[in-house]
Amino acid sequence: MKAIRRFTVRTVLPEPISALAALATNLRWSWHLPTRELFATLNPQIWKESKHDPVTFLGSVGREELQQLAADPAVVARVRRAEEDLTHYLTKPRWYQGLGASAPKCIAYFSPEFGVAEALPQYSGGLGILAGDHLKAASDLGVPLIGVGLLYQAGYFKQSLSRDAWQQETYPLLDPDNLPLTLLREADGTPAQVRLPLPEGRQLLANIWRADVGRIPLLLLDSNVQGNDDAARTITDRLYGGGGDHRLQQELLLGMGGVKALRIYARLTGGVAPEVFHTNEGHAGFLGIERIRELMDPAVTAEPLSWGAALAAGRASTVFTTHTPVPAGIDRFPAAQIRHFFGAGLAPNVPVDKVLALGAEDYDDGDPFVFNMAVMGLRLAQRANGVAKLHGVVSRGMFAKLWPGFDHSEVPITSVTNGVHVPTWVDPRLSGLAAERFGAQVLDGPDWGKVYDVPDADVWALRRTLRSALVKDVRRRLRSTWKKRGAADAELAWTENVLDPDVLTIGFARRVPTYKRLTLMLRDPARLKALLLDKHHPIQLVIAGKSHPADDAGKAMIQELVRFTDDPAVRHRIVFLPNYDIAMARTLFPGCDVWLNNPLRPLEACGTSGMKAAINGSLNLSVMDGWWDELYDGENGWAIPTANVGTSAEERDDIEAAALYELLENQVAPRFYGSTVVYGSVPNGAGAAGPSTPGTEELPTHWISMIKHTLAKLGPAVSAERMVQDYVNRLYEPAAISGRAARADGYAQAKDLALWIARVREAWPQLAVEHVDSLGVTAEPQIGDTITVQAYVALGGLNPADVSVETAYGKALDNDQLSDTTIAVLDRFEDLGQGRYLFSGDIVVDRAGSFGYTVRVLPNHGALASKAELGLIANA
Repeated sequence: MKAIRRFTVRTVLPEPISALAALATNLRWSWHLPTRELFATLNPQIWKESKHDPVTFLGSVGREELQQLAADPAVVARVRRAEEDLTHYLTKPRWYQGLGASAPKCIAYFSPEFGVAEALPQYSGGLGILAGDHLKAASDLGVPLIGVGLLYQAGYFKQSLSRDAWQQETYPLLDPDNLPLTLLREADGTPAQVRLPLPEGRQLLANIWRADVGRIPLLLLDSNVQGNDDAARTITDRLYGGGGDHRLQQELLLGMGGVKALRIYARLTGGVAPEVFHTNEGHAGFLGIERIRELMDPAVTAEPLSWGAALAAGRASTVFTTHTPVPAGIDRFPAAQIRHFFGAGLAPNVPVDKVLALGAEDYDDGDPFVFNMAVMGLRLAQRANGVAKLHGVVSRGMFAKLWPGFDHSEVPITSVTNGVHVPTWVDPRLSGLAAERFGAQVLDGPDWGKVYDVPDADVWALRRTLRSALVKDVRRRLRSTWKKRGAADAELAWTENVLDPDVLTIGFARRVPTYKRLTLMLRDPARLKALLLDKHHPIQLVIAGKSHPADDAGKAMIQELVRFTDDPAVRHRIVFLPNYDIAMARTLFPGCDVWLNNPLRPLEACGTSGMKAAINGSLNLSVMDGWWDELYDGENGWAIPTANVGTSAEERDDIEAAALYELLENQVAPRFYGSTVVYGSVPNGAGAAGPSTPGTEELPTHWISMIKHTLAKLGPAVSAERMVQDYVNRLYEPAAISGRAARADGYAQAKDLALWIARVREAWPQLAVEHVDSLGVTAEPQIGDTITVQAYVALGGLNPADVSVETAYGKALDNDQLSDTTIAVLDRFEDLGQGRYLFSGDIVVDRAGSFGYTVRVLPNHGALASKAELGLIANA
């Protein structure tokens, strides 16, 4: 029989242990080991069956057992201590509370996905995991941040394999009442709802669910509510599902609905309105339109602003982060589709043509019929960043057409390198060893340098323990995978001997778009097979990853790889694990000795999986892309050489695969098995040239030194706390200051800036650098000579205060291009009449060889965050 109706009944806890409810619903448990251990000890079997989810756990414990637990003084005392610890964590001042008054009072962080815990499956890959780590680190630092996202009814898909190794997708429905969520309600108990008008007189309603991520509230919008028609109810059906109107409506709900949700949340809780809005990728870009709508709507504000003033005010306090290194990764919609939806009254009083202009590809090679979400995000934010130094360079090049006339290095997109939340991703056995040796306080920092004080034997023993745990987990998962592929138990005895806890273990796990090159390792199958089966220096590979349901090329790569792993000759040395998720990652990252990453350079924006491996003592083997390009130092792993630019795709893959094999054969594997010290019993006959027998262990001292170096140096550099501190210091605080200035005195500065921008844009076509002179250049110039540069400029109706006239000087190349440039402002001017001015300034010749200079004019206003902000420049 099938139920005609289904609902979830929440457990009522006895009063002495009622605090377990708060401990279960605050997702701090996902990174706080003592809280997880508390639940585990209450009933280990049910804890295992609940897949370590406290909400599910409490719903599975019977009433009688709960009463028994409540009658146990030891249990009650433990629960009370855990409650006190959580209260202390949520209320005590932390790093952020030591900052000055200029720090923002509240920051809104928008993302289409959040990977916080396996109990809340609202993520697909790196973007979501990064967003979850951002919230956790903000919580640990005391940053007053609010997350905003969507609650997907099926989350992302669950992956399995058919018998012929083709990816299969299923979408199990989630019950919000059985998740660590609380429904936001009005004072009368009815659900608080966001409302958006849709074309043809339809409407989109969404409930607001709150998840507590430590100190951080995460608001998730859910369209599966009464009052919506069937189409509207499915808008939040699945992450990145569908396209066309479906995808656009998801992004409208996330951006515009997300701002409305923040206003409702502030009203109901008395909380502080966000001073800074952070758009994590272009999917949430419409938040800027909703903020402009608020400022232009007479129903919202007594003194509505003009479009220009509202745009200036919103931009001042908005941060935009781009994660994609390729144009194909950007959401683009037909401009007519945008007009259709905004014509339905999504943003009353906001001119639709102005909205369309924000996303217009009105530059060389742009498509005039397309609305580009990343372009809109950049135009709606005064501050923008990529997610690694190299990705910043790539982003400045990719979006340079928005700033014509500027060198790529001057495009106003900076970078903040991603990080990972250490308490989430570091294995408890590693942190436990640190606490045991140096006291629990060593984890508060953490003081990564303490690893140098740990004996080599202990480091190596821990690495084997972690590797053994991975082997055990792989065997269990592989058996389950084969059963789902149709194998009988009688066929699966071989899975009990898959992998070896004493063999060099290499991990590779990520999404599977073609540019990440899952199958590069298969370029020469015979050579890979020889590496796997080498008698002296064998390797073993653990591989995982999902391909987008619509990406048949990615699915074909998975199929090719799995068919190789199915070969009875090698299947004990190489495995593919389907359904890669947070739960799998917790064992995979610590258990691998080496983390492999071989994308097409420079198409990896950051690649944080290698960071998670590094904080567990794994070494990276990677193409110089993403974060590895800036943090590889020669002793924390190996860099895979890349082919020259212009090499054909086939030849490039051949060259880089050969380089990978060469590194594995001649450097990585020999170093792992090499030794200088022996402890324990006598080694087996293989000596230093193969795995030891149980009970004997040879210490590869160089390898262990690389582990210690990786932990000591990379640990602090790749932590999400460092990342969030960078965002606060470099982006959030400046955005808060700019936003306050824009709002002051009834938005006086925003109004002034809007009028000034309009005047400058109108006059700029008439502005020209007419002539440039230099005084003081001798017949034989020498280092230290002073040159006076003079520029005659027609300002076209502008004033000297409206512009910055600069000279750029440096080494002149054969094609007259300047390199290693220095910028100096020509800060003296003389009015020559009729709108013409003579600007002058001094520069010092600071280098030998070919020396050159030029002059340029840029807009100048105190409210601009960058000289390039308006995309206007006049070069001599």
